[in-house]
Amino acid sequence: MPLAPVNGINLYYEEHGEGFPLIWSHEFAGDYRSWKPQVNFFSRRYRVIAYNARGYPPSDVPECIDDYTQQQSVDDLKGLLDHLGIDCAHVGGLSMGGNVAINFGLTYPRTARSLIVAGTGAGSTDTEAFRKNVSQRAGDMRARGMEAMDDYSSSQTRVQLRRKDPLGYEEFRRGLMEHSPLGSALTFSGVQGRRPTIFALEDRMKALDVPTLIMTGDEDEPCIETSIFMKRCIPKSGLAMIPQSGHAINLEEPDLFNRIVLDFLTAVEQGAWATQGDGDESGNLV
Repeated sequence: MPLAPVNGINLYYEEHGEGFPLIWSHEFAGDYRSWKPQVNFFSRRYRVIAYNARGYPPSDVPECIDDYTQQQSVDDLKGLLDHLGIDCAHVGGLSMGGNVAINFGLTYPRTARSLIVAGTGAGSTDTEAFRKNVSQRAGDMRARGMEAMDDYSSSQTRVQLRRKDPLGYEEFRRGLMEHSPLGSALTFSGVQGRRPTIFALEDRMKALDVPTLIMTGDEDEPCIETSIFMKRCIPKSGLAMIPQSGHAINLEEPDLFNRIVLDFLTAVEQGAWATQGDGDESGNLV
């Protein structure tokens, strides 16, 4: 079992393929398995790495909430890349993992060749209600286990996956139910419950010089405003909105998701990904 000693814990990871590194960071309700459609596709031409965050077995599950922070998640990703001998990679993530990706780019810009930030920003527009819900759910998981999160997989931003891919939805739901209640509760309380909002990153994002692809589903209401905000702030960014899609866009529309990401990576690698405002005096791109 591949385990990387990182910041005093062990992180589980899998890697497939050869080429330039592409690493994926998962959402709260997922794990490394959530990236299977992307691993299958991109490992044909990239060295693709998917891993489990701390709190997600077979990665270690620290028992102290202070071991779970947004910055710790970012530093864990950096430690994993260091362990693998990778000094630069394309870095992608969804939701919680998207927060890791954008904050990784802000913290370690020289290590990020590009960023893929998908379904990111929940809790930024309704922070007080979001944190109250996070606290309640964390308590429920401690008291009743992962069964307390059974309805989480059928929320208004999850039903799209169930409609489009019933079998994939059941796999996703079973994966969520297999997670550690303690690790999930501490992740909810320590990471989601205390992370800065996307809006709080405005000044840092405006100074970010890393090519960034922002992606969201047009029915993922908590992430639409934040996605547009990131697009307006990050100079080298582009925004892709996937129609009739909710939160888990990499699973709902894997072919479209992969093609958009591949076109982005190709543009970055060819030096063809533009910076906002680049153009001639007429405002046309040159």
